[in-house]
Amino acid sequence: MRPIFLSRWIVSSLLAISMVGPALGGEATDQIRETTDKAIAVLTEPSLQGPSKADERKKLLSKIADERFDWEEMARRALARHWAGRTEEEKREFVSLFRQLLERTYLDKVDNYSGEKVIYEGESLDGDFGVVRAKAVTNRGEEIPVEYRVRKKGKNWLVYDISIQGVSLVNNYRTQFNSIIVSSSYKNLIRRLKAKLDED
Repeated sequence: MRPIFLSRWIVSSLLAISMVGPALGGEATDQIRETTDKAIAVLTEPSLQGPSKADERKKLLSKIADERFDWEEMARRALARHWAGRTEEEKREFVSLFRQLLERTYLDKVDNYSGEKVIYEGESLDGDFGVVRAKAVTNRGEEIPVEYRVRKKGKNWLVYDISIQGVSLVNNYRTQFNSIIVSSSYKNLIRRLKAKLDED
């Protein structure tokens, strides 16, 4: 299974230096910015630099991502109508595989980060759901619109989707997963996910 291409701004938007004006900050924005700052601290820590520290960096970044990403909600939305027919065991397995797929696809590319910035532009909340709007700014001044889709669990706003230039990460995977299931079977999707993870 080929990794879904959402452009390198998935990495930049997650792991970039964040900037936000006081008037634009809200609870959801502040929490995403806090997570971004933690990631930057790992990426810029002198004792974690170099190829020999790559695995340690990835473990730390994975832990940071776990604090802010709602893996189950992302997996449920990516599987869409095929989620309801799964057993609890199948759901747990799929969430685990989907999380590993995202981490392998994107966290493995953290060394591509080269100081891009994310400027947060505001948030729109509707009950326990919301959108945090931002833009990634390249070193050449190019601006890439980014939207973090979030939902509140307890006191935390968790990310369940990211849209880059209007392209949803979850929707991309949903299209691919649905195509595999419809043309073959859910079991084949699981086999292909496991094969993809075994390749890396």
